[in-house]
Amino acid sequence: MNIEKMALEAKEASRVLAKASTPLKNKALREMAKALRERSKEILAANALELAAVRRSSRSAAFIERMTLNGGRIENIARALEHVARLPDPVGVTTPFAKRPNGLVIRKMRVPLGVVAIIYESRPGVTADAAGLCLKSGNAAILRGGKETVKTNHAIAQALREGLKKAGLPAGSVGFVSDPDRAAVKRLLTLDALIDLVIPRGGADLTTAVRRESLIPVLAHDKGLCHAYIDEKADLAMAGRIVLNAKAERPGVCNALETLLVHAKIAKRFLPGLAARLAAAGVELRGCPKTRKILPHINTATKADWDTEYLTLILSVKVVASLDEAIDHIARHGSGLAEAIVTRDKRRADKFLREVDAGAVYVNASTRFTDGGEFGLGAEMGISTKKLHARGPVGLMGLTCEKYIVRGGGQIRCST
Repeated sequence: MNIEKMALEAKEASRVLAKASTPLKNKALREMAKALRERSKEILAANALELAAVRRSSRSAAFIERMTLNGGRIENIARALEHVARLPDPVGVTTPFAKRPNGLVIRKMRVPLGVVAIIYESRPGVTADAAGLCLKSGNAAILRGGKETVKTNHAIAQALREGLKKAGLPAGSVGFVSDPDRAAVKRLLTLDALIDLVIPRGGADLTTAVRRESLIPVLAHDKGLCHAYIDEKADLAMAGRIVLNAKAERPGVCNALETLLVHAKIAKRFLPGLAARLAAAGVELRGCPKTRKILPHINTATKADWDTEYLTLILSVKVVASLDEAIDHIARHGSGLAEAIVTRDKRRADKFLREVDAGAVYVNASTRFTDGGEFGLGAEMGISTKKLHARGPVGLMGLTCEKYIVRGGGQIRCST
């Protein structure tokens, strides 16, 4: 397939989308949802073929579950598009910046990025989710899913393009790379004159490969190695609830807790009871030498454990002598996604908020809230652990940038 032609069509479509009205974009989102429902049999047939092929492979049950569609899931995907249509449009929003002594009035205006390429793995729902968020924020999207779901994703993309055309917007607003060859992705990542941003959504290997090969700016998260620090001034009952939720409620997601740091002054009072509750939830603990003096039955944490995103029911535990030691440990091992402190001391909480470097920093709350929906963004493209250009959960606002708009009355600049 001609990747350059697709990218050029997307670039041309992005200029149309940048000036499209909010009602028109919302109409397109509703038409896209309608087209998904109308083409559901075709989408499910494609998905059934690919599921049959994958079941003959060595893929895990979790992988198969992620790529599986049914009528209910297609309905949820369609409803998600309709939900995006109800979200506030960030494009064109202006904020005051300055009024200069010479009378110039300067404001900042939110504008689309242009063309966004999204490279993802097994979950077909991303095809519609990403396209919908890009459309609402005035961006064209180029989508490339995993090779196992090419037929399913292609059927979804065709439905989305049909909805766009019915609404009067260019079909090129949503492009889909159907070529499963990695060479197609490599070529896509060189088109920095046509594509403005690349977002990989998947595992660490995918993210690393995209960042290594892309000539285009990349918005991604490496991993979600989240910490919770239980301070000597913590409410221990609260701390126990937070740790149990952050680790055991849904361990396979990026905002789950992976390392627990406990102040030495409360470790003997806190850890035995917590360990029993975690064991009841099926959590394996791996501890530092100080932790194992309190909990001698648990496994020893290795050097590698402090840098491991488990995504399962395993938790590393370290006893620390101070808040500063906890902050230092997070600085050396954290991924920048989300970190938490449990304390009743406002001064300590404020220090943690100031000094911990992460997209989301919590006081007395679970890291599991690091999510676009929970933050009131309505929907998200992903969670960025990097600082440019968006950080944390990336919603519609994160798919825009700002430009300065300057109003004058004939002012000219004179050299001095």
